[in-house]
Amino acid sequence: MSLPHPLAVRWGDHLRRDRRRSPHTVRAYVATAERLLAFLAGHHGQAVDGALLKTIGTADLRAFLARRRNDGIGNASAARELSAVRGFLAFVGVEAPRLKGPRVKRGVPRPISPDEALALADEVAEDAHQPWIGTRDWAILLLLYGAGLRVGEAMALTGAVLPIGEAMAVTGKRDKTRIVPILPQVREAIEAYVAACPWPMEKDVALFRGARGGPLSAALVRRAVRKARAGLGLGDRTTPHALRHSFATHLLGRGADLRALQELLGHASLSST
Repeated sequence: MSLPHPLAVRWGDHLRRDRRRSPHTVRAYVATAERLLAFLAGHHGQAVDGALLKTIGTADLRAFLARRRNDGIGNASAARELSAVRGFLAFVGVEAPRLKGPRVKRGVPRPISPDEALALADEVAEDAHQPWIGTRDWAILLLLYGAGLRVGEAMALTGAVLPIGEAMAVTGKRDKTRIVPILPQVREAIEAYVAACPWPMEKDVALFRGARGGPLSAALVRRAVRKARAGLGLGDRTTPHALRHSFATHLLGRGADLRALQELLGHASLSST
């Protein structure tokens, strides 16, 4: 088994320490860097260092993505891989060659796949101007997809929900409160955001804060998603609300009871579900 490449190790340390990225994102991005470095070593027939990375061009990246497509990854994963490669190259001081990411065909509306949901969350977080904001955006989108919240419900959460347990009380439409389970990955993402946020977490103040400390606007979340989906080549159907729909669809596909889903989503009628 080969040893981790020093550049990939440094990249992981940077993501973990300076960018405060989640363990999931660090693992995924380091794995991408390792794949790229191993590919380039074989492609050029020599060990890869910073000097060699500065010589790579569009043809090298196209060949790398073609190899990954041969491995069986889809368009969303390929776009996510390219985004991670750009971040890695920027970290080592290399300007990535210009290369458009693969486009996802638009057709009949369908749920966002788990792969697309994570790619979207990664893209939004990576595009943030400050590390703690990236951590916040990752937590929000995982909450929408992993717990089925409406974006307005997520924005209405306050510091009173802390510390995060295995379930959370959410107030939805018509002030109806429901209990939703919180996956460990979602809990970890929120905890990482709370640890990174520069503003105090008071019980009667919004959990998700804007850059100046005030309550975060749902419009800003929607705007960030629009920009990210364009970068990934995802269709207009990829919205914060679509993450909630996908949460329900994927649970239903795994055998969830329709009335249980109605309760989780906070729908007043079964027909809505």
